[in-house]
Amino acid sequence: MPSRQRAPRAEPDPPDTASPDTASLDADVLVIGGGPAGTWAAVAAAERGARVVLADKGYCGASGATAAAGTAIWHVAPDPAARAAAKASRYTLGGELAEPAWMDRVLDRTHAGLERLAEWGYPFPRDENGQSQRISLQGPEYMRLMRRRVKAAGGRILDHSPALELLVDDGGRVRGARGLHRQPRAGQAAQWRVRAGAVVIATGGCAFLSRALGCNVLTGEGHLMAAEAGAELSGMEFSNAYGLGPAFASVTKSLFYQWATFYDAQGQVLEGAGSAHGRGVIARALQTQAVHARLDRADARVRAWMRSAQPNFFLPFDRLGIDPFTQRFPVTLRLEGTVRGTGGLRIADAQCATGVPGLYAAGDAATRELICGGFTGGGSHNAAWAMSSGWWSGEGAAAFAQDAGAPGGEDLRGAGGGLDDGAPAAPDPQALVGAVQAEVFPYARNWFRDGDGLTASLARLDTLWQRWSRYAPPRDSALALRAREATAMLATARWMYRSALARTETRGMHRRTDHPGLDAGQRYRLVSGGLDEVWTAREAVRDEIHDAVSAAPQDGPKPAWRAAA
Repeated sequence: MPSRQRAPRAEPDPPDTASPDTASLDADVLVIGGGPAGTWAAVAAAERGARVVLADKGYCGASGATAAAGTAIWHVAPDPAARAAAKASRYTLGGELAEPAWMDRVLDRTHAGLERLAEWGYPFPRDENGQSQRISLQGPEYMRLMRRRVKAAGGRILDHSPALELLVDDGGRVRGARGLHRQPRAGQAAQWRVRAGAVVIATGGCAFLSRALGCNVLTGEGHLMAAEAGAELSGMEFSNAYGLGPAFASVTKSLFYQWATFYDAQGQVLEGAGSAHGRGVIARALQTQAVHARLDRADARVRAWMRSAQPNFFLPFDRLGIDPFTQRFPVTLRLEGTVRGTGGLRIADAQCATGVPGLYAAGDAATRELICGGFTGGGSHNAAWAMSSGWWSGEGAAAFAQDAGAPGGEDLRGAGGGLDDGAPAAPDPQALVGAVQAEVFPYARNWFRDGDGLTASLARLDTLWQRWSRYAPPRDSALALRAREATAMLATARWMYRSALARTETRGMHRRTDHPGLDAGQRYRLVSGGLDEVWTAREAVRDEIHDAVSAAPQDGPKPAWRAAA
């Protein structure tokens, strides 16, 4: 249940003994999350001699947004003109909050990463001239390969093993985590605890259990665990991404809708729905009526390409006997939150450290403002960021662990805060899930934002936090995990809306109907944090990467580069 930001509580078992239902492991680097960012982090750390344990909430290689489908990837050949054009388009879309130097780093690292994938045997397609085409990745093949590479590098994988909280020492340094085995094998303990020299959070973003494809495991626990240890977030106002898809299916791959015609409930063409701002037109219409689409602008050649490029896009249609090229079908917008948004854990240096000693972040768990600013990275930029930040965080965590040394006999404490014995038992966390979804799903509250609506939602969300923080965590493992997911969604919603309230303009994907224009005076990032009391602060946008970015202090005044927002 919600944890208060206070002194961490002691683990129920001392570090040198484990209860019969807890398995204790030691590692140099613990990676939490088994998607592309987590697997790249694990490989990078292992290649630098670190002992690596990777804990995945699902089955590493088959769970998460990437494994469920194909994805484009932001790969641009090292040609100065081509890269300048690629950076310029994203820079403008993102409200000029991205940093060109970070874009260059990601493009370089992604190019190197794709070279590694080719060496490892990834089956890149070839064009009619025999040239390898490296603009997209098929998720199932990609993630199966990455799982094999983690194991080949010597990493140990804990499947179906969600983390519940980080472990810290008396100095506040992150030294591991504890979690559950959702499907324990015969003789396997029900819980796990890993003592590590450093931890990488690669748990993905938060899609609020909106039933978007592959997002059922993406509920924001990485954000919550890191915040409990003192980490900060950035860009959480840019977390209102909605994916377009059939109303009867979870597939939110929206590329093919550029060949669609949209219709209102009366069968009339919905003007503007296919334009650059069409998602807003659809969102407005969906508030009062059904919206349908038909992919009737695709010719035979494009249709064949679609079938080969994204076969899972068509599975729901085929099962229902619908031909999406000739028949209209209902569409909807599903909230994908920070998965396709750009908000996440704040990055403090070039190795993706969070500013909390021993804690690193990668992929969708981290902010993508550095390369996307305030506009969605979609699949392509997010895929490049996962590959790049995963590599850097793995390198950084391995170096930190080697400098810090292996965990010794020091007492480790749970960063989650805990509650005293005797607290009332928590009700079914599904009630909390529904209450959070009621605040973040509606287009009128989250797509079309205004100060009054944000203030009202925050009042309800803050009340939920105060009420649910009184409850003791459920003892049942399944309920404990669901409660943790609900808590993380609640915390994420509060960071999102507090940041959205503080940004009184329209920039990137953040739209304020009461402040519809771009304010040049607000070209800064919004950092947020806190649990019981959520705060925001401004951070200047840098045009160059500094080798040493001062980490935010855990106590005392905020750094000089901030001003209260």
